Amino acid sequence: MGHIAVLSNPLSGKGRGQRVAQETLDHLRQRGAVVRVYVGESAADTRRLAGAALDAAPDGLVVVGGDGTLSGILELVCAAGVPVTVVPAGTGNDLARALGLPRADVAEAVELALTGVPRAIDIGEVRTATGTSLFLTVAALGFDARVSDRTNRLRWPSGALRYYLALLIELIRLRPLDFTIRADDGPMTPARGTLVAVGNTASYGGGMPVCVGAAPDDGALDVVAVGPLGRLRLLRLFPFLLRGTHLARPEVQHLRARTVAVSAPGLVAYADGERVGEDSCTISVRAGALTVMTRAERRDAHVR
Repeated sequence: MGHIAVLSNPLSGKGRGQRVAQETLDHLRQRGAVVRVYVGESAADTRRLAGAALDAAPDGLVVVGGDGTLSGILELVCAAGVPVTVVPAGTGNDLARALGLPRADVAEAVELALTGVPRAIDIGEVRTATGTSLFLTVAALGFDARVSDRTNRLRWPSGALRYYLALLIELIRLRPLDFTIRADDGPMTPARGTLVAVGNTASYGGGMPVCVGAAPDDGALDVVAVGPLGRLRLLRLFPFLLRGTHLARPEVQHLRARTVAVSAPGLVAYADGERVGEDSCTISVRAGALTVMTRAERRDAHVR
């Protein structure tokens, strides 16, 4: 009889990961599954344990944590070809949102490891001067990445207040960037603007559908570029972003591509909430590279 490997990040979701991991184990054992448990205390530790778990050739890998927990081990998981069950325990959980996976019911999410339907999905790849990173959801380039960067560097206050302080600081410092963008084999095009988002899925930040309509299994990336905006106009755009109606705005451009190259002086790039590069990057899609256990029904629409 085979076994299921359970890899958890107890620090995800401000400590929620530890409780969710225990519920995950309880459910699998009640269902009679043979389980091997791996608990990572850091990103490096999680990668090492993922390697050990996959070397043991499990029938499936259950990942308890946020989008960052899975994205940090994507290279290993994709190479192994082992189906992954995502048990959301992070603060954003945008991959689970994109795939219509259970986000509130732990037992329902874990059950997919035993009775779910395998689905091949795409992943994104970011190449920079310093290396290659893989991501599941959205690569953020520009203002939103700078807010994430500022949030990570602030030591006070805690929680959501730290994000809002970072947002305020970056609004005060707001300057348009001189982007250059090339989609697939097209020309290098100047695109002065505020931000560029490249999405494998629709949302980031726990449900903001910046790349509304992006599907994780269509072999393409959705590129959303916001033109140069002042502070007030940027703030006025946020309600449209939250409702997913911003693509109709004149300051927003939308295109789809398999590969997009983006550069700008002072550019900061984030993907799945982690800093992945600066100045210039090439983002491409690896079609069908990851197998995820999902519900039998297809729920691709953005779920609030």
